[in-house]
Formats: sequence, C-alpha cells, structure tokens
Amino acid sequence: MAETTTKKKTLIIVESPAKATTIKKYLGTNYNVLASMGHLRDLPKSQIGIDIDNNFEPHYITIRGKGDLITKLKKEAKNSAKVFLAADPDREGEAISWHLANLLDIDASSACRITFNEITKTAVKNAISEPRSIDMDLVDSQQARRVLDRIVGYKISPLLWKKVKKGLSAGRVQSVVTKLIVDREREINAFNEEEYWTIDVKLANNKGKTPFIAKYQGLVGKGKADINDEKTALEIAKELETAQYIATSIQESTKLRNPAPPFTTSTLQQEASRKLGFTTKRTMLAAQQLYEGVNIKGAGAVGLITYMRTDSLRISADAQAECRKYIDSAYGSAYVPKTPRFYKTKKGAQDAHEAIRPTSMQFNPEAIKDSLKPDMYKLYKLIWNRFLASQMSSAIYDTVKIDITANNKHTLVATGSAVKFDGFTALYIEGKDFEEEKEGKIPTVSEGETLSFKEVAPKQHFTQPPQRYTEASLVKAMEENGIGRPSTYNPTIITITSRGYVAREGKSLYPTELGNIVTDLMADNFENIVNVGFTANMEEKLDSIEEGKSKWVKVLNDFYGPFKETLSEAEEKIGNIEIADEVSDIPCDKCGRMMVYKQGRFGKFLACPGYPECKNTKSITPELNVSCPNCGGKVQVRKSKKGATYYACENGTSCFISWDEPTNEKCPECGSILMKRRPFRGRGPIKHVCFNEDCKYETTPSKKK
Repeated sequence: MAETTTKKKTLIIVESPAKATTIKKYLGTNYNVLASMGHLRDLPKSQIGIDIDNNFEPHYITIRGKGDLITKLKKEAKNSAKVFLAADPDREGEAISWHLANLLDIDASSACRITFNEITKTAVKNAISEPRSIDMDLVDSQQARRVLDRIVGYKISPLLWKKVKKGLSAGRVQSVVTKLIVDREREINAFNEEEYWTIDVKLANNKGKTPFIAKYQGLVGKGKADINDEKTALEIAKELETAQYIATSIQESTKLRNPAPPFTTSTLQQEASRKLGFTTKRTMLAAQQLYEGVNIKGAGAVGLITYMRTDSLRISADAQAECRKYIDSAYGSAYVPKTPRFYKTKKGAQDAHEAIRPTSMQFNPEAIKDSLKPDMYKLYKLIWNRFLASQMSSAIYDTVKIDITANNKHTLVATGSAVKFDGFTALYIEGKDFEEEKEGKIPTVSEGETLSFKEVAPKQHFTQPPQRYTEASLVKAMEENGIGRPSTYNPTIITITSRGYVAREGKSLYPTELGNIVTDLMADNFENIVNVGFTANMEEKLDSIEEGKSKWVKVLNDFYGPFKETLSEAEEKIGNIEIADEVSDIPCDKCGRMMVYKQGRFGKFLACPGYPECKNTKSITPELNVSCPNCGGKVQVRKSKKGATYYACENGTSCFISWDEPTNEKCPECGSILMKRRPFRGRGPIKHVCFNEDCKYETTPSKKK
C-alpha cells in the first residue's frame, strides 16, 4: 500500500484570535493562522531586568501564563512548511515578531515578516507575496523606548516609595503629562478675572424685516474700543438709543470652508470624546475590534477599518478612487471635487501607515448596524463620515460685512453668512472643544441706507481662565508638544488616573494632592524628566533610531550619564514627605477608628488608619437613591468582571441582584417597584417592567422635553 503524505501548511502568527479569524477567512486550507495573544516575552516585573554596564542589555523572560502557548506555537512552527510573523505594522508589532523569531528559532534576517495596513483579502495576499526580513531598526527603537522607560521607572519610583509613599511611580511620559495637568490647574487658580463690556445693537433695514445684530466697535477713526466698566458702557448705550444709523460700506464675498482631513489616532480620540463622549480607552478598544475583524451577516469576518495607530494623513489611490465614486452615486457629482483631495502630514509624523479609514465602501454603517456592538457602530460611523467628508467638495458661503456709523460718532459692524452650497457639511462637521459664535443671515441693505433702531443691549463679561484639560484636549496637547506617539496616548492617560495623580470631574481632568506633590518633587529634582522639550526631543531620537540614523545604545548612554548624576543628587537632597490621608465619616466596624481613603490599583477604597494592628478595608461602591425591594437596604451599583453594570443589595446578592435598574416608581397593577430595563445592544426604547415576576406589567416611559 502506498504511504500517504500530508502537505505541510504555511503558519501565520498574529496577535489576537479576532485577527486570526478574519485572516483565515481570506486564505485556503494550505494556511494555518494562530494568535500569540500579544507579547510572549518581556522584562521581569520583580527587577529592572537591564544590564546597564553591558550596553543596556535587556534580560527578557517568558510572560507568566504564556508557557503552554509557546509550546503550541513551537510545535506548529516545526510542522509547518513556512512561518510568517504578522504582528501589527508598528514598532511594537516588529518587536513581537522579533521575540517570536527568537522563540521559534526563525532567522530574523530571512523573509519571515509580513505586514498589512488593513485586514482585507487583497492586503493579506499582497503581504504574503512580499515577505521581508524583520526590521531591526524598528526593533531597536522599541527596545530603546522600553529600556528607557524601565530605567526611569525603576530608578525613580523606589525613591518616591522611600521619600513619599509606597506604591508611587514615575515615568518618562506619564510624569510630563501629569505636569501639564498640574500646571494648567495652577494657571486656573492664579487667574485674575477682568471685567469688560460689549454692546450689541439690534437694527433693521428700511423694510423693517429680519432684524440683525450690529456689534459696537468704538469712536469713528479711533479703532476698536475696550470698555472696562459699567458706567462707560451705559453712557455709550444711552447715546446709541437715539442715534441715527447709516450703512457706510458693504462688503460681499464668497467664502469656502474645507473639510477636515481623515482621522489619525489623535484626532480620532479627540473627536470620539467630543461627539460620542468616549474615553481614549473606550475609543481604542472599539477601533481595535473594527480593525481586527467583525462577523458581518452574509459576509463573515471583515476588517472594517485600517490600522488605528497612525499619525499619517496619507490615503491610498485605490481607496480615494472608491470613495469618490461612492460620493458621486450617493450625493451627486457636485459633491465630488474636480481634483482629489490630498492632506499634508505634519512634520515628524510616522508615514508608514495610511490615515484611519473604512477598508471598503461596500460596508455602509447603516447596512451593517445589526452586526456591530453599539460602541463599534458609533465609532465606525464616525470614521466613515469623516473619511467621506474629507474627500467631498468644499462648502460655499455668501458672506456680508456692513460698516455702520451712529450719529457719525460711533462705529458698529454687522456680519452674516448664508449657505450657498452645503458641500461636505451635508454629511459631517468637525467638533470643537469650545463653542463658536454663529453668524446669522443679514437682510439686504444698501450702502448709504438709513437703518432703523430696535434695541441696544450692553452686556457685562469677565475674562475666563483656561479650561481644564479633557481627555480630548490632553491628547491634542500631547500631540502638539511631541509627547509620546499614537500608541502611547491612551496608556498614559490610563496610568496617571489609575495611579491617583489625576482625577476626573465630568469630562475634566484635574490633579490630586498626590499628583501635585509628586510633580513638584519631580520638577525640583528631575527637571528633564518633566520637561516638555526634553521629552519631545527624546521622541525624535527614538524616531531617529527607527529611521536607522542613530544607534540605540548611544542614545541610552547619552541619557543615562546625566540621569545617574541627577538620581544621586536627588537621593541626598530629598527629605521625607508626609501625605495625610483624607479622613472619611465612616467608622471602622472592627475597631471604631474613622476610616481613610486610599488609592489602589482599581481606584479609591476605604482602609482603617490603625494598620497594621487593624487591616480592615472596604470598597467604595456607588449607591442608588432607591431601597432594596426585599429588605429596604441600599441598592449598590456594581461592575461584573467583564465591566457590565448590575445592581445588588448592600446586604448581599442573596437578598437582591438584577441587571435591571430598580426605580422608586410603583407598579400600578400590583404595587411592586418598577425596574428600568435597557434594550439589548442599546437598540430600542428603555422600558419599565414590574419587579414581581408574576406581574406582566410593562410600559415605555415618555421622554421629558
């Protein structure tokens, strides 16, 4: 009998199972696609893991829990005809591929590395047909960043533990970002408001229709006046009440408004915060899922967007052509610019990837809504609209400016605009951090025409301090100052909030007492670490390593010499700093002391100040202003391990637990309480249902206007 032989397959290793599922769909049975589940090796947590005296040689170890996976990957690699390493197309992905090559005994200089900016059939097959060796410049750049951050963190943090408080940390990027927030808060606190006044006059043309607002400027020939007190404002307003108003000049023009460019990581995070209320973490989680692939009804697993960590504005010619064709069919030829739009990427940006865009115009957000989770749908629609708008025609406005005199003594100006052609605004308008004053339409006015007076409105104002950072404005500041890179914006914000250096009030970020103390200590003793310019310069050096222009060991040597001296001086200079814990009004139920607030890995909690004699702790759980339907106790708002919200009695889940939110409203049929039931996946109205399972009453409450 002839012996049968099994043809060996080609193995492709990616980071995540979702990505593996999507790619597997595009390839035949000759390919096997497995996930490494991110990094397999890293520096040890228990020690610095770097031989500083031996050219900063890193000591990598297998990440705990990854042993069985490595064994499986080794076995599969050994039994495969070829192995392609297909981690994400950035520094981190290159480093993951390099670690995999080392673990699987693959020659890093062989054609073992494939990358794609989008997970589509064409992109994946093109990548497989053009494998390359591992880019050691990218790997060295990632290693330099990792080693640099490890040195800063593991050398300064123990000093903070010793001098300030156990569990504190410092970081090359986190410390400078915390200082941005601290400096902004101090700027706000030091701000002295100043009074000023404006005067608006409502006028009408000789037909008396459509009154419009003219803004007071000052005396004729004197330029714009500053009005700083009520007395002056009221005196001018009194004169304007009886003045004769003449339109002295009229300037009419046409103004174009161009669309915003497609998203980068930074602008996506900013706009998702403004328009959707998403945190950077929430944005990047949804974006990761959209990139790696979503199971679309009738199409299977599909990667819906291009790679989401990028600061490039470049768009492929094919994607641009497809987009223009879609705009023509959906909106008409007038909405397609005569020449395609190209956007200039800012200086210093990494141009390896395209901007963030849909991978295909085939998947309209509304058509696939049922296949997407709510966050994924909202973010995908935002990316879709932004990309389409970026390739659409400009909006055209007819504008008018009217110069007006009052009694030939005072000058006023009225400005207005009207949409002539809506262009890209038919689909999308970029959000703003602060509201802009909108101009209305002005009726037809002739030069020399006498205008009729309607009313005058002097208004008192006060100059405003700078606003606190939100996540959106902080990401913008990080990008503008060159602090970090697209892949680090979100992790940095997570770090400074989880460490208790920064807290949230609504969307605003503000420094805690701990954040102020640590920032001052860092500024006094490690000036370069919290210096924006120094941090940005270090990012440029890391970019230089990636570009093959600098050697990573030299960059680290240049940094470490001065840093070592500064560290030694700080050790001698810094005294012990006491931070008093905030005392709560809750007594310890074991010893009676008033418990204090502590900051832990998962946020604030209550602890007995009698530690170590008394080790009692309590979680701080949000509560509803609703009584437990079973015992009358307080109802707590809790989170499951997967982050889902549920409700439970303070006396235990055995008393009451529910996914539905209890209310204070009573069921009109049986008298039990009504529960607020949210629709599956956020689709449809919220319903109020009876807590009594035997009662089938339910209603859809009307929305308050």
